[in-house]
Amino acid sequence: MGHAIAHSLTTFVIARSALGFGEAGVFPASIKSVAEWFPKKERALATGVFNAGTNIGAIITPLIVPWIAVHLGWQWAFLLTGALGFAWLILWLVFYRKPENHHCCTNGEREYIQSDPAAPSGKIKWGILLRYKQTWAFAAGKFMTDPIWWFYLFWIPDYLQREHGLHLTQIGPPILAIYVISDIGSIGGGWISSNMIRRGFSVNAARKWAMLFCALGVLPIATVYRISGLWSATLLIGLAAAGHQGFSANLFTLTSDLFPSRAVASVVGIGGMLGAIGGMLIAEIVGHVLQWTGSYMIPFFIAASAYLIALLLIHALSPRLEPAQID
Repeated sequence: MGHAIAHSLTTFVIARSALGFGEAGVFPASIKSVAEWFPKKERALATGVFNAGTNIGAIITPLIVPWIAVHLGWQWAFLLTGALGFAWLILWLVFYRKPENHHCCTNGEREYIQSDPAAPSGKIKWGILLRYKQTWAFAAGKFMTDPIWWFYLFWIPDYLQREHGLHLTQIGPPILAIYVISDIGSIGGGWISSNMIRRGFSVNAARKWAMLFCALGVLPIATVYRISGLWSATLLIGLAAAGHQGFSANLFTLTSDLFPSRAVASVVGIGGMLGAIGGMLIAEIVGHVLQWTGSYMIPFFIAASAYLIALLLIHALSPRLEPAQID
């Protein structure tokens, strides 16, 4: 019995680690693609749009996967959802090309996309990227804010059950509302900075003002633990999730503001690693805090303050968002 449990746990850990390893390449590739296909003034909005897609998937999954498990068996739920990644990969390999190599891209579109100053080509090693404050500015932002998103994903269902008495089968509508609102924030946060750049603001001002607006939108979540109404609490959590996604859209875009496209994927990978470390820490912190206090007051206060702290760190490390001068 013990051997079977150990074997199952080991298999699960290996499978989950493989999933995490495979997932890790998506966002670096996506951000690099945005850098290749959009000028700086359009990148935050483009990032916000594709970032919103993660929430659409989170909305659709609880609706489809249970049906598959009931009608076809739980094994097919894993196989079919896993197969989607391969289907996406095939489509990517067939259709994705850089603007200069894409037959559907006109000369006018290509000139618009490449209107920013040309950057040199060639690979850049991680060791070189770690020397730049711009890398650490992005990584600090990820370290501070990614854990909050993981907190929402893993602990909000527990909060709804613990504080509002919802059963597992009843949390669907509030969770759906939170994800829909967060999608609006993802696109809206990207639109704010892109629109400001089109209106003549500098990239530095546009990105940081947009992140400040989003960070301020998260602050009310500090009061959620005191709210007794389910939908009042849900809307405040949704507002905070929207603030996170808008902040994240601009944070991701910083990589293409600060680095040439050949370095963007690597910088996103470095930041993603720091964000994952932060996610592991927040899981431990929230678990211990709930065990000691039985209250969500401290976790929600951490969530409320993380974005302003992240923005301060970004500004301290890169006051003017000057691109890294890489030889």
